[in-house]
This record gives sequence, C-alpha cells and structure tokens, in this order.
Amino acid sequence: MQSANTILLIRPASFCYNPETAETNEFQKVAGTQDESIKEDVLAEFDQFAESLYSKGITIRVVEDTELPQKPDAIFPNNWVSFHADGTVILYPMCAASRRSERRMDIIESLRTEFLIEKIIDISHFENEGRFLEGTGSIVFDHANKIAYACLSPRTDSELFREISQTLGYRPISFHATDSNGRSIYHTNVMMCIGVGFAVICLESTQNAEEKATIIESFRKSDLEIIDIDFEQMNNFAGNMLAVSDTNGKVFLVQSQSSFDSLRKEQIAVLEKYCELLPIPIPTIETIGGGSARCMMAEIFLPELNR
Repeated sequence: MQSANTILLIRPASFCYNPETAETNEFQKVAGTQDESIKEDVLAEFDQFAESLYSKGITIRVVEDTELPQKPDAIFPNNWVSFHADGTVILYPMCAASRRSERRMDIIESLRTEFLIEKIIDISHFENEGRFLEGTGSIVFDHANKIAYACLSPRTDSELFREISQTLGYRPISFHATDSNGRSIYHTNVMMCIGVGFAVICLESTQNAEEKATIIESFRKSDLEIIDIDFEQMNNFAGNMLAVSDTNGKVFLVQSQSSFDSLRKEQIAVLEKYCELLPIPIPTIETIGGGSARCMMAEIFLPELNR
C-alpha cells in the first residue's frame, strides 16, 4: 500500500524560527519571526490543514504538543518516527539537539490501543556518534515496489539509510542533490514525492549523471510516470507533497497552496490522472519552519486491531 489512510499530526505549542535547524535548512526564513501574531497564525493554519484532511474522509490522529520542553519543530513529526505495515515502529536520530525531545513514547503507547505494534526499532542512539537519519524526511519510500530513496546530507547518513532499508526489506538508492546555489538539499522529501503511479522529482538538483540515470531507470522499471519540477518549483515546496487515501481508498495529493500555485497546467494534468489534488495554505509554517505539507504528516501504516 503506497498511500496511508491514517495520518498523525502534532498541534504545535512552541512553533518558532529555529536557528539550529536553519544551519542545514536553506528553506527557512527568519524575516518577521518575532511577530507576536505568529503563534495564532500557525495554529490557524494547522487547524485548517487538519480540517481539510478530515473533510475529505482522511483519518487523522491529532496530538497536542507539550508545552515543556519547548519544541519549535514539533509540527513536523515525520522526522522522528515512521509506522510500517508489518507492525514496526522506527525512532530516528535527529541532527538538531533541539528536536530530540520531539520523540514521545506516550504517543506510540496511545497508538497501541488502535494498532498492532510488533516491534520498536530505536536507532536514536546514533546521535551520540554524530550520525543522523531523519525519518521520512531523509527517506522517500516507494512502498509498492519496496524501494527506498535518499539524498545524502548532514541529516542523512548513508550507512544508516542502507541498514534501515535492508531491515525493512527495501532496496536502497542513495544519491546527492543540491539546490541552485550548490548547497546540499537537507531532506529528500523536499525534492521528491512518490505516489500511486507517479514520481515528482527535481531532476536538475541531481548533478551526478550516473546517479540521475539510476533514479530515472528505477522509476521507469517501477512504472512511475515522472513529473520533473525545476528549482523554483522545489523552492515553493512542489516536491514536498504526500499521497494519502480516504477510508474508501480514494487517493489525494496533499500539498501546500504555494506548491500547487507553482505547478504548470500540464504537470497538474498528469497528477490529476492519479489522484485528487488537495492544496492547503500554510505560508507561515513553510516560511519560518522550512517544511511544508508532507513534513507535517506521519503516515500510520500499522495494522488496525480487531474490534
């Protein structure tokens, strides 16, 4: 199953500009981040985001962030945890020390009342060695074809990526990707999205010809239609989208409004062959947090318990 029908969202308590993460995230912008209205704006955007998913029949589990310790990036849970169809939960090592308290076992325990959790793989201890792998920010999974993709960066360790992919039974494909200024792209999921039947990718960010050819060939063998986005579209988070399903199996492509607005008509037409596009405005979250719609969603593929 490529698209999950249950999504975990974290409603933020202390969202703000995080200078520690900005060291490796070129998408964050500091302008206006001291405005007192920011918290209200972010909560309004989050609530609209959650309501938009709910209104389409997508099952969501909203968890309130705790006030302490303060966690400026808690709204992006996909970096610290992933939930898999075989009942596996993985806890990941985070690059920024300020993000490590986002890992909350109480959330996982609460999910045990609804879902089967067979085992928890905790690799967060690699933080002590300066090695990081930030969940489905670092890894874009093609669940249908059992392939995992990752662009290597300070937040994505090649060996950890290979080991986790093999543990899950996925074939790992790693590569290098840079922005228009030649800087490493911090997360794979800002330049690549894989849905049912399609793959969105910023191919011009992959400068190594051999690596690019490997990715394209893998997509083609997987029967994924390629939608190639440019740097400007990537900077508007056109790569940071996620295909999710409602309870009847209808697929929606959740994206920010800025992401949708950057797409060309012919790209939209291709995507609409596979899913219904669901753009949601989250400008404050994107600008200050440096992450977009996909980053806000942790997919729950865990088996549901019999009632």
